[in-house]
Formats: sequence, structure tokens, C-alpha cells
Amino acid sequence: MNKQFILLITFFLFFWQVFPASLWAMEDFEVYNRQVVPKDYQRIASLAPSITEILFALGLGDRIIGVTKHCDYPAEARTKVNVGSYIDLNIEKILALKPDLVIATADGNEKESVERLAVFKIPVLITNPKNLDGVFETVKTIGRITKQVHRAEIMVRSLKRRADQIIQACLPLSRPRVFLQINEHPLITVGKDTFHHHLITLAGGINISGNDLIKYPKYSLEQVIRSKPDGLLITSMERGALAEKKKDRWRQWGQIPAVKLGRIHILDSDLLDRPSPRLIDGLEALAKAIHPELGKN
Repeated sequence: MNKQFILLITFFLFFWQVFPASLWAMEDFEVYNRQVVPKDYQRIASLAPSITEILFALGLGDRIIGVTKHCDYPAEARTKVNVGSYIDLNIEKILALKPDLVIATADGNEKESVERLAVFKIPVLITNPKNLDGVFETVKTIGRITKQVHRAEIMVRSLKRRADQIIQACLPLSRPRVFLQINEHPLITVGKDTFHHHLITLAGGINISGNDLIKYPKYSLEQVIRSKPDGLLITSMERGALAEKKKDRWRQWGQIPAVKLGRIHILDSDLLDRPSPRLIDGLEALAKAIHPELGKN
């Protein structure tokens, strides 16, 4: 993971801890989304990786004319024009692309930037999924607005079926206590109001920081040791030797049950951080990490 990305993630996490009120009020969604009517939009600007993934999954990849620099899935997304990051959008560049629809996210994009786009009478659809059901509704909403209703319904039915199978498989199993590390320096985990916590619960686990009202609380090593988690989960884009190093930093603390049991798992951060259809893959990965017996079936 390069230094720029680490700095971005650290800032992003800090931003949402310090400014929790930055999430837009429901009336703001209504104001913006009232402008958006179902139509065969041909020039769509996506302002978040999750939105880009949904558009491609709906077969609308050829209509995307601009994405953020973090939109890297599917691979074709990297060929689209870069219009900045979540919190640093290049409005002039977006306008130059002449979009007939912009799709933004409340949990990431700055309200002021989106307001600037709305001033130019560009239809702006705001999304704000907060859990798995919210992702399903977002897929259906984008499908309705882009006239891909049938395709969206088929996709959601398939995703729900997969999710239900995973959840049902976890129901009769024990509920291990787990610690999820999303950043190493400083050590940051996830609180109650996050996708991660929601998915851990659905996957039959107990998030040891699940009562924390801060979305992304900082934890000390001592706190983790005292909490005695049965599983240590680490989200990362790194693989191989680099991923093993992350595990090694925990292996020295043998008093943690998860270390004794050898239950330290690396999970793909993109599958857990993005409210996209791949969140089901994240749920499955979590379930197998929390319940190793599932991975043997």
C-alpha cells in the first residue's frame, strides 16, 4: 500500500470521526433526487467506486464518462476519465465532460461540491446505503433511474439469495468475538454504525467494538489484549509476504485467544469497504474467517 493511499485512508477515517454531522440530511436527498427522473442517460459521472461497480454490473459501463481515481473495479473502470477523489472532486473537469447524470454518495462526497453541480441543472442522484438492505435498494434505485429495472431486480434477487444462504449457514454456529483492524498505524477498528459491524453480525460474529458510537474508533494494543478476541481480522489490499507481515505483528501476543488458535485472517478491503454488489463476497469471506469450519465445506 503506497504512502499516498495510507494518508488518504487516515484522513478519510479522521474526517468522519471529527465531522459526523457531514452526512447529509434526508431533506437534502429529496431536494436533489427530485430532479432525477427515469431516462436513458448516456453520459453518467460516478463519484464513488461503489457506484461505478453498480453501473458496470447493470451493463452501463459504456455510458460512464467519468469516475473517481479510486474506481478500479472492474478493470475497465481504470480507462475512464479521472475526476478526482471522494472529497476533492474536480468540478470543472466533470462539467467539461458534459454529463447528463451524476451519481454521488452522501457518505464520502462533499455536499458543497455536489451543490455546485446542481447549480448547472445537472440531474444529481444521491445514494446513502447504510447496510446490506441499503445496498439492494441503491441497486434498484439506480436501475430504475437508468431504465434497467429488470436487470436490477434480477441482480438483487441473486444477491439476496446468496446473502441468505450465508446468514442461514452461520445461525446455528457459535458467535466468536472478533476484532477487525482496518488501519495499523494508528490502530483503527469499526464501531456500531458501519457496514463492517453490520456484516460481522450477519456473519455470526460479535464485534468487540460494536458498542462504540464512533464509526472508526482508535484502539490501543492493550485494549485488544484485554478484550481477548477469538478472531483477528485485518482488511488489506496487500497479499503474500506483505500480508504475512501484518499477521506476524499480532503473532507475538500469544495471550490473545485468536493468536493461540491461529485465527488471524487477511480480508480484501475492497470487499468490505464498498457498498457495492461485491459486499456479498465480503460477507462470505467474513463468515469463513469467523467460522473456519465453513471454509472446509
